[in-house]
Amino acid sequence: MTGHLLDRLCDLGIRHVFGVAGDYNLRMLDEVLAHPGMQWVGTASELGAAYAADGYARVHGFAAVLTTHGVGELSAINGIAGSYAEYVPLLHIAVGPPRSKERNGAILHHTLGDGDYEHFANAFRQVVCADALIRPEDGPAEIDRVITTCLRENRPGYLRLPQDVALSSASSSSRTLRRPDRHATDQHSLTAFLHAARRRIETADTIAVLADSLVDRFDARRELSDLLSAGSLPYAVVVSGKGIVDENAPDYLGLYAGACSDDTVRTAIDSADLLIRAGVRLADTTSGGFTHGYDPDRGINVDPTAASVDGVVFPNVSLHAALAGLTRLVEDCPRVVSASTSTAPEARHASPSADSPLGQAYLWHAVGAAVRPDHTLVADQGTPLFGISPHRLPTGARFLAQPVWGSIGYSLPALLGAQLADPSRRGLLLIGDGAAQLTIQELGTIGRHRLTPVIILVNNHGYTVERALHNPRALYNDIAPWRWTCLPAALGVPEPLVLTACTTAELDHCLMTATAVEDRMVFIEACTAPGDTPELLSRFADIARRQAKDAQ
Repeated sequence: MTGHLLDRLCDLGIRHVFGVAGDYNLRMLDEVLAHPGMQWVGTASELGAAYAADGYARVHGFAAVLTTHGVGELSAINGIAGSYAEYVPLLHIAVGPPRSKERNGAILHHTLGDGDYEHFANAFRQVVCADALIRPEDGPAEIDRVITTCLRENRPGYLRLPQDVALSSASSSSRTLRRPDRHATDQHSLTAFLHAARRRIETADTIAVLADSLVDRFDARRELSDLLSAGSLPYAVVVSGKGIVDENAPDYLGLYAGACSDDTVRTAIDSADLLIRAGVRLADTTSGGFTHGYDPDRGINVDPTAASVDGVVFPNVSLHAALAGLTRLVEDCPRVVSASTSTAPEARHASPSADSPLGQAYLWHAVGAAVRPDHTLVADQGTPLFGISPHRLPTGARFLAQPVWGSIGYSLPALLGAQLADPSRRGLLLIGDGAAQLTIQELGTIGRHRLTPVIILVNNHGYTVERALHNPRALYNDIAPWRWTCLPAALGVPEPLVLTACTTAELDHCLMTATAVEDRMVFIEACTAPGDTPELLSRFADIARRQAKDAQ
């Protein structure tokens, strides 16, 4: 059975499986090691494995994580839930006790001691789009079904393999795994949508576009680019959509975050007579606490499997087909009038003296300027995400973040997965000290695989986002003061270049050095004051505090 499963993963171009060894899965891991197309990536924890698989899947399109029953799979479930929330397709394989033990209700280790082997599968059914208990008689078909569903819905799947079933013989199907057609569209529904959209476009005084990550998840980046080019339409992204459009084009407005947006961006999006929303899914963290000023029941909205015009829904229309159709309409319509094309200005900073203490404003200005087109930029939830997201990325740079699920510590293992998925790019990790304490052990895994990212750890002595939201002096926002510069070597990273920046001049030197040194990991500890916050976070925190007070 394992052979069929691994062959299917290889058919999808997967070359790495993430996970942690456990006694139930050891013999299956022997087969992973023996498979000519597969590499085992043993992580420090199952949570790290799930995060790494998520990063791998965002870059490659699919991923796999393999754990042992019970303790292993439950350690991974937080990461799998994040992939579900953020529309990331991957496969979780949990190997458990043999069927004979299940039938007898044996009280085994890594179980709840009650003879019931369904508990953990029931838990996973809440955070996956498909699952299966694999049996010899229909195992290959069930494996194919779950994988196909993951690819169609862009969400995780779960396979539970009893140990003996995993090791049983099952000939791999001679048929190639058929990828689902995620662009399948009902032509009658599409025609009706485009008819309604044409009337709306022809009568619009101003048009703007707002884009989000579902465009990327459902393979419609080119169609979005064509639409933006066809009408020279002004456009913005929410934070989860960073990197899916050209942020250096003249029609790019900037980051939209509701009332947290710069005035030029907010005015262009909220006041557009026609707002076209491409794959937009607003969360509190991406909309400034739901302070968006446009009416979601007006305008044109295109989602993965449906489109709408002024609240009238046209089902079974793919995002891909809807954007392509809108492009044709815009090209054919001479009355298209763009919204104001003034863009949000890049934040300007007075040139500080060389010995000025490093602050959040200068930190993110300098880091933003250091991002290269060949970087995979991974930002953790917290000051890094709030700090870097308003800055424009160079054309070609890739951006990974988890603003909807928002699990701190996600970014470091995700960097591991992203780098293995595409080693031609250099990783640039932005993470806070509080988040890093959750997953820093995966630094050793990154080093073991000889990856050479630049890691910028912001040491601001605790949970700065929580301090901004509520009671900045509360003890629960404090963390242990680690000696961060000692950790890369202690965790086994070979010959790391470790630097510290406490002033603006020191940061400039660190970033210049990191650009020049590409043959080893560069670890930069950037020290800022606990109460110092990026401007976007300050705006968001003000709104959150007011909303919390109003809710009391």
